[in-house]
Amino acid sequence: MNRLNIITKQFGLELSDEQIQQFSKYYDMLIEWNKVMNLTAITDKEEVIIKHFADSLLLSKYKNLHDDLCVVDVKKNASIIDVGTGAGFPGIPLKIAYPELKVTLMDSLNKRLKFLDNVISELNLENITTVHSRAEDGGKSVEYREKYDLAVSRAVANLATLSEWCIPFVKPGGYFIPYKSNALSEEIRDGKKAIRILGGQVENIFTTTIPDSDNQRSFVFVKKLTNTEKKYPRKASAAKKPIWI
Repeated sequence: MNRLNIITKQFGLELSDEQIQQFSKYYDMLIEWNKVMNLTAITDKEEVIIKHFADSLLLSKYKNLHDDLCVVDVKKNASIIDVGTGAGFPGIPLKIAYPELKVTLMDSLNKRLKFLDNVISELNLENITTVHSRAEDGGKSVEYREKYDLAVSRAVANLATLSEWCIPFVKPGGYFIPYKSNALSEEIRDGKKAIRILGGQVENIFTTTIPDSDNQRSFVFVKKLTNTEKKYPRKASAAKKPIWI
């Protein structure tokens, strides 16, 4: 797992021996639990390091993430929700790297959350919770709506849909940062329309490559400017139509 540290050092993040051990244990548990449930199609250790662990931590590359946005500033005890977390990406890697973060992992499948609860326990992680909910239901709940400094997601959905799922969780002044593929240009125009309706604004888009690989990742930095109207997020059936129609 030292391979992970070699990669992350190239974008300014150095992991401690304890953190490396946590990632190693996380990998072992991922592979073991994957034998009985569908957590990931990627099981080769090198690929997991690059495509799951390093990819999740790639957000750390941007210095303004610490200085200007203050969303991963451990001194501020920032609160983060990972929507559609699946096997815990990117939420658990971010929590390991930044232990002071307050992290919520939300997913619609309870069996995944059972795995994540075990990972949290085995890795002795604190101030991290799991929530069993669909995004469109959780975003309506007073317990989670507009409670977070940052929402992140690696879920596979277009930017407009993902924004409707995630922006309602973010406080005004906070950020939604989706992990997108580099083929973002096709969806950015419609995504920006939805983001404006939901009370946000695209501040920046960064595209980068994971060190020592050909894997590219785009990050859309969306600042929440105003409260999201209460009618959003819509139910899944209604959300099939574009938000601006």
